[in-house]
Amino acid sequence: MKAQKLLQVTLGILTSIGGFLDVGAIATAAEAGASFGFQLLWAIVLGTICVIVLVEMSGRLAAVSKHTLVDAVRERLGFTFYILPFIAEIATDFLVLAAEIGGVCIALQLVTGISFQWWAFPVAFAAWLLVWKGNFDAIEDGTSLLGLVTLVFVVATFKLHPNLSQLGVGLLPTLPRHDTAHYLFIAVGILGALISPYLFYFYSSGAVENHWTEKDLGINRIVAGIGMSFGSLVSLGVLIVSALVLGPRGIEVDRYEQVALVLTAPFGIWGFYLFAASLAITCFGAIVEVTLDIGYVTAQSFGWNWGENLRPKDAARFSTLYTVFLFASATLIAIGIDPLKLTLFTMAITAAILPLVVFPFLILLNDESYVGQHRNGWFSNALVIGVIGVSFILAIIAIPLEIYVEVFGG
Repeated sequence: MKAQKLLQVTLGILTSIGGFLDVGAIATAAEAGASFGFQLLWAIVLGTICVIVLVEMSGRLAAVSKHTLVDAVRERLGFTFYILPFIAEIATDFLVLAAEIGGVCIALQLVTGISFQWWAFPVAFAAWLLVWKGNFDAIEDGTSLLGLVTLVFVVATFKLHPNLSQLGVGLLPTLPRHDTAHYLFIAVGILGALISPYLFYFYSSGAVENHWTEKDLGINRIVAGIGMSFGSLVSLGVLIVSALVLGPRGIEVDRYEQVALVLTAPFGIWGFYLFAASLAITCFGAIVEVTLDIGYVTAQSFGWNWGENLRPKDAARFSTLYTVFLFASATLIAIGIDPLKLTLFTMAITAAILPLVVFPFLILLNDESYVGQHRNGWFSNALVIGVIGVSFILAIIAIPLEIYVEVFGG
C-alpha cells in the first residue's frame, strides 16, 4: 500500500512538467539569464515557494472536502462571483494552450527543418488522441518519466561551473543599472509562468479523480513539494546556463532557436537534440494538462459529467469542449503567430488574473465546513495575502510593461 501511495508523487511531477515547467517557464528563464545574468534567480525562488504552498492547499481542499477548487468556489462564493474568474481562466487557458502547441511545433521545426506552422494540427491531433483514448494514470505516468530528460539543464549547470558567490547575489532582489522596465517585465513573466492558475484547478481535479482522502494529506505535501521543486530546479538550470552561454555572447532571446544554444555549449550537437526533446516533452505535457483543465473548469462550472477516467460518450460535453478548444488553439499557431511572442504576452496576462484566482484560497482554506481541523495556519494565510498583494501589483504593471517593451524595446 505504501508503494501505491508513493506512486502518487507522479501527479506532482506531471503538474510540474506540464504546468510549472512549460514553455512559459523555459522562455522567461532563458530571457532572464541572457539579458540579466543571475539577477532574476530570486523571482524563480519566490514563485516556487508561492506555488508549492498554493498547490498544497488545492490538494488539501480536494482531499478533505471532496470538492474541486471550482466546485468549492461556486458553492461558497456563488456563481455571480465565480463568473469573472471563470471567463478570465478560460481565455487565458486558450492562449496558454496555443503557446504550448507552438513550443512543440518549434521543437519539431528544429529537428526536421519544416516550418512550425505545419506541425500545429498534427501536434493537436496527437494530444487529442492521448486525452481521448488515455486515462489519468497513464497520462501522468508517461509524461512524468519522459519529462526527466529536462534534468539535462541541471547537468549542464554543473558542467559549466557557475560562480557560487554570483549565484548567491542573484537570490537577493536588486534593480539593474539599465533596462529597468525590461527587467521588471521579465520578472512579471517569470512569476506569471510559475504561479499558473490552471495548476490549481488541474491539481484539485486530479486529486478528486484519484479519490484522495484525509489519509492522503501527507502524500499531498510530498507531491506538492517534490513536483514543484523539480520544476524549479530545472527552471533555475535554464536561467543559469542561459546566463553563462548567451549572456557573454550578447545574444538576446527573440527566437527559440537561440535558446537551443544553451545546451550545445556543454554537450555539443547532442545538446541541440536534448533541448528539442526537452521543449517538446514539457510543452506536450502542458498541452495535455491545459486541455484537460479547460474541460474540468467548464464542466464543473455548469454541472456536466467530467473526468479523464470516464469514457468520452459518458462525458460528451466535457470531451467535445476540450476537443474544440484544442484545435481552435492550434489554429493560432497554424496561421503563423510567433510562439515566443505569444508566450511572453500570455505570461503577462496570466499574472494579471492571479488576484481573481488566489483570493478564494483565503476564504475556503479557513472555512471549517470545507477543511475542518485542517485549516490554514498563520504562515499559509500570510503567504496567500502576500500573493494577492504581489499579484495585484503584477495586474497593474504587467500589460503596461508589455506595451512599453514592445514599443520602446525595453
